Parts: sequence; structure tokens; C-alpha cells
Amino acid sequence: MATTTSRELVTVSAAGTEAAAERLARHLRRGDLVLLVGDLGAGKTTFVRGLARGLGSPADVMSPTFQLVRVYPGRVQLAHVDLYRLVDPDELGDLGLDELLEEGAAVVEWGERLDGPATARVSFEMLEDDRRRLRLEEAPPSWSW
Repeated sequence: MATTTSRELVTVSAAGTEAAAERLARHLRRGDLVLLVGDLGAGKTTFVRGLARGLGSPADVMSPTFQLVRVYPGRVQLAHVDLYRLVDPDELGDLGLDELLEEGAAVVEWGERLDGPATARVSFEMLEDDRRRLRLEEAPPSWSW
């Protein structure tokens, strides 16, 4: 169960967060860059799991913290990027983000560390218990939950 407006959503469980992302995935196209912003444990990787499922990927989504980038197949290839351990901004060039966007969409955890334009930004706010407030920001007007 979740409450929603077109740009804001409160989920009450990890499954609700995944389901919201699965619905949002219908908007993703090749070249889309989605930045995820929120505290550690806010549900960003859970959200990516739902995006991948919404894109038809059979892959088991895991945090790319130590690998930096994981790529999942689907109707649109999804690159899952995690900038948590990124120390030097010059390392961003080594990620090959432009090439990943040529091949599909990309979702970036700790997206506030990335300068430049994005297709959309999703912010995560931890509430009590397992509740999360998700805000869809800087997204095309047609995007909604």
C-alpha cells in the first residue's frame, strides 16, 4: 500500500518501493539518466531492483558499491552505477557513462556527486519504520508513479 501524488510517493515497505520503481520503468528509454539521492539505507538499491524488473530483466540486482557499475539486460539495458566509494571526481571519466547511455539507460546511486544534466532525479527520505518518501524531481512532465 502506498500513497501518492504524481511526483511524490510514500511507500510502506521494500516491496512498495520496488513496485513504484517497476511502474516508473515504463518511462525509461535509451539515453535516460536517473540520479538517486538519499541517505545510506534509504532504499536506492531496492528501487533499482524494481527498475530492472520493470524493464524485464531477469538478473539478480545487487549493489555495485565495489564494482561501481553493473549492467542488466532488458527491453532497455540498465546500467546501475554507485558513486558511494568515488573519492576523486576525475574517476567519473573512467565509468564510461556516455557509452552506457548510448547502449541503454543508467541509474546512479549517490547521484548528487555527478554534475551535469539528468533525465530525472529521485530523492529518498527515510520516515519511521519501513516507510520511505520518494520524490520524482527534474523529470519529464509525462513521468509519474
